[in-house]
Amino acid sequence: MNELVEIEKRGVIAHLTLNSPGTLNALSDAMLAALAARLAALAGDASVKVVVLKGAGKAFCAGHDLREMQAGRAAADGGRAYFADLFARCAAVMQRIPALPQPVIAEVHGIATAAGCQLVASCDLAVAAEGTRFGVNGVNIGLFCSTPMVALSRVVPRKVAFEMLTTGDFIDAARAREVGLVNRVVAHGDLEAATTALAETIAAKLGAAVRIGKRAFYEQIEMETAAAYEHAGAVMVENMLYRDTAEGVQAFLDKRKPDWA
Repeated sequence: MNELVEIEKRGVIAHLTLNSPGTLNALSDAMLAALAARLAALAGDASVKVVVLKGAGKAFCAGHDLREMQAGRAAADGGRAYFADLFARCAAVMQRIPALPQPVIAEVHGIATAAGCQLVASCDLAVAAEGTRFGVNGVNIGLFCSTPMVALSRVVPRKVAFEMLTTGDFIDAARAREVGLVNRVVAHGDLEAATTALAETIAAKLGAAVRIGKRAFYEQIEMETAAAYEHAGAVMVENMLYRDTAEGVQAFLDKRKPDWA
């Protein structure tokens, strides 16, 4: 039986695949649970240095499972408790991604809509195939994408996010790169190779430095400038005291490759 979120480890890079192509990889209750479990396991896996997240079939992710959401209305409260729990569980999954020690790269094709666009925005990096469309289009069916808004508004300019949210219009991959939602846009046939190349570049760095740096990146970005500098300075002191950092600096001065443990 195929798993909803498949994992394939290629050396130090873990590839996670949302595997429900028939629903365009919608974030159903089961999909959210499977993704949460995979991320939790990866958080404690020191053998993995980078994570790539992608979708099977024609699309990356079409957002929440609307049929499942409608079924939730059958409860006595009209679905209030179910909806509250669903959005809380989804928010927890999204927050697991920046909290993960390893950088996470979204490999995006087809469409990334509503909570699927939120998933892209939550990843640390994103590579998109030409022709990919991105949208927070819930407003088109009367549901403002308020939770996807949280991730989106933190990675693209405010007015761009608000326009997407209020019009429901899609943007293409080129525009997504222009506004900072994705890092790179490549031909569809080059998507896997380009994403893997980026993952391999990061994986070649000192893992301990990338882990401490990722954590500090998200910590300092929420701080005032002076506090951010104080925090980042303390992180750099800790980083400088690593054995492998000392070796990396000396290797640079000696014009040789570092002998990292």
